[in-house]
Amino acid sequence: MSDTTHPPTSRRLAGGQLLGSEQLVLGVTLALLCIAISIAAPQFYSEANIIAILRQCALVLIVASGMTMLIITAEVDLSVGASLAFTGCIGMAVLNATHSLSLGMLAALAFAGAVGLVNGLVVTRLKVNSLIATIGMMMMLQGGVYLFTREAVQNHHQLAGFTDLGAGYAGPSPLPVIFAAVIFAVAWVTLRFTTLGRYLYAVGANEKAVRLSGVRAERLKLFAFIVTGLCVGIAGMILSSLMNAGQPTAGRSFELTVIAAVILGGTSLLGGRGSLFGTLLGVLVLKVIDNGIIILGWNQDLQMVVPGIVIILATYLDIVRTRANAR
Repeated sequence: MSDTTHPPTSRRLAGGQLLGSEQLVLGVTLALLCIAISIAAPQFYSEANIIAILRQCALVLIVASGMTMLIITAEVDLSVGASLAFTGCIGMAVLNATHSLSLGMLAALAFAGAVGLVNGLVVTRLKVNSLIATIGMMMMLQGGVYLFTREAVQNHHQLAGFTDLGAGYAGPSPLPVIFAAVIFAVAWVTLRFTTLGRYLYAVGANEKAVRLSGVRAERLKLFAFIVTGLCVGIAGMILSSLMNAGQPTAGRSFELTVIAAVILGGTSLLGGRGSLFGTLLGVLVLKVIDNGIIILGWNQDLQMVVPGIVIILATYLDIVRTRANAR
């Protein structure tokens, strides 16, 4: 176990330098993007535009924080987009029926957490590959949300607390940004400073060694799936608040953006390596590009093209890094 979680000093230093260089490149890329877009469109730095970018980043970062933990364990969840839409519809329906924000939030969290639990059980107990398992779940959720409601679940309660969930402020900061910052901080502390975090990295790096040490790798993966699901529940309610409705189509392609941000941030699809700070930079880069496409008046279909390119390029670079480490 010690060989897995505490590699030799030289390897730790090399890994730290590599990770640091990746984050430096992302930071420089982000700065250059902001400069280039602001030169072409000065309104990029307007207060309203910056707040819009932060709100969009917050939604992705909330789910990406959980997804980073999951991918570190060498698993992935492609159902988060479909779950996001279904969660928003369920939360809105419960709010309309009960006029209680607490019950609506609990219903959304319970549903999204249950989706994560089922995904985790299928992967850990039935031994189905997580890619296949979560594609199956994605298809069931995409069809299931239309069995639940054929159209958007409109807001019939007019609760001020619900509106504030997506559009409110805590001082100068939008509330979604506060939620994202808290979730990000908790996930970062967990991965960096706790035994649980070290075990999550160890499971992704060498699951067999973790099993031989007596640690239940299945439980750790199940935990990561459930955490990812709960993050989707929070993001789903924030999104439905911003849209003032539960939209069955709201989460289309959301999973691609989340996974692209995580991989771009340096987290390996093979598991055992990753950084939440890198994920944060990945989210910022992707959302700044999206915003630039809009304010520059380019074809908005490019917003779908960029995550695809990022996933292919970042995965290739991860393969190169893995081969270099093996040598």
